[in-house]
Amino acid sequence: MKRRRESWGLKRFLGVAVLAILAAVWTWTAPGDPDLWPARADGAGVEVHLLDNGFHTDLAVPRRALEARPGPLADAVRGLAAGDWILIGWGDAKFYVDQSPMESRLPDGLRAFFRPGNASVIMLDPAQRDPRTAFAPGTRRTLRLSGAGFEAMADHIQNSMELTDGRPRIAAARAGDDARFFASREHFSIGHLCNHWSAGVLNAAGLPVRPIRSITSAEVMATIDRAELDTGPSRD
Repeated sequence: MKRRRESWGLKRFLGVAVLAILAAVWTWTAPGDPDLWPARADGAGVEVHLLDNGFHTDLAVPRRALEARPGPLADAVRGLAAGDWILIGWGDAKFYVDQSPMESRLPDGLRAFFRPGNASVIMLDPAQRDPRTAFAPGTRRTLRLSGAGFEAMADHIQNSMELTDGRPRIAAARAGDDARFFASREHFSIGHLCNHWSAGVLNAAGLPVRPIRSITSAEVMATIDRAELDTGPSRD
């Protein structure tokens, strides 16, 4: 009888320990960098926007700020069509680019989620309209990055690019669409989705993020909400 009680007690302890570990992983926060975020009120900064279409997040970044930098990312931006803003996103090299009806893409979506090592691309899409007027407030968050934070963010995006002889390579384009999809050295899977990538970009800019929970676009948007509550920058 005593052995049974001890065995039950051990199983209960292990069960609680597993749940505690899972909860810790789920809520784990990658710390931000106070040297990068927030931008000083009296200092120069770069305004960027995070956009949410309900399941996927993109960044809207001023073209001028990107082109002012040296390197492959700036080279890629200079080759795009006209547009004062560049929408930047990341995803599976096939599923992300394809715009055919969703019901016909479900098998490919399962492949992208569950097969490891899928090729990926970075989207650079020039847009003329200011994101403040082009996107509803509920689908957009605006934040002002410090100069150093912006450089760190842009470096992170650039380091995601797969380079050939030091230059970015266009992996895909769509007819009648100014967006260009550049090969990325990262791999897409359920363990590293588009929103995980966006969260990593924000973390590189100095914001704290919850990497595991960033599977959803809502969590990535909440990253900015939490950061602003903690630091006090105003949101439009």
